Order: sequence, then structure tokens, then C-alpha cells
Amino acid sequence: MSTVELTKENFDDIVSGNDFVLIDFWAEWCGPCKQFGPVFERSSEKHDDLVFAKVDTEAQPELAQAFQIQSIPTVMIVRDNIAVFAQPGALPAEALEDVIGQARALDMEEVRASVTEAQQDEQAQAEQGQ
Repeated sequence: MSTVELTKENFDDIVSGNDFVLIDFWAEWCGPCKQFGPVFERSSEKHDDLVFAKVDTEAQPELAQAFQIQSIPTVMIVRDNIAVFAQPGALPAEALEDVIGQARALDMEEVRASVTEAQQDEQAQAEQGQ
């Protein structure tokens, strides 16, 4: 599968409409981004059941800001609308494959339960602080 360009206009449709999305936050001027680009593309060809997407942080600053991207490249994996992985830096091919394998192996029921618990804890702390 070829890589999809994510924009603020299509982001929700692509991320919500797919169970497993890998996102590469990058910019044209970024040397490490240019080195990582072919690694990301080759991986997309190996995993045609996953969606590989790129966000040009220069063209889409709102998306970069929404995900608090501090440095590029940053790779993010979203499964079932939950960001399960985010790491700045150009990953070597083996590391990217390892991360994909780990993300595939996640028990999403456990992840959802953990997210719900964290949200409840946060809400309880906010209520105590009032």
C-alpha cells in the first residue's frame, strides 16, 4: 500500500476509519526525515494490511501541535483510535518492524481498560483539586 498524506481535512476519516495507522511526522528540510522516508515506504510495502500515513509538519502545523510533536521525524502508531506508540527520531528498519510487531500484539481490550482507568483517575484528581 502506498503512503497516504494526512491533512487536517482527512485526518479523522483516515484514522477513525482504520484499525491500525502508522504516522510519520516529517518536514522537507529535515535531513533525518529524508533518511527515514525510504524505511517507512519499504515497511508500508511489507504491511499492506496497515495504513501508513505522513504528516508534513510545515503544511499541517495544526496536526503537529495537536499531537505535541516537538521533534521530527516522529513515528506514531494509532490502533482503534488510541495512540499506542510515539517516538521521535529516525528508526532503523529493524526497530520499525519490531515496533509494528509489538503494536500488533497489543491486547486492545487491556489498552482501552487502562486508558479508561487513567481518565477516571485524572477526573478524580481534578474533582479533589476544586
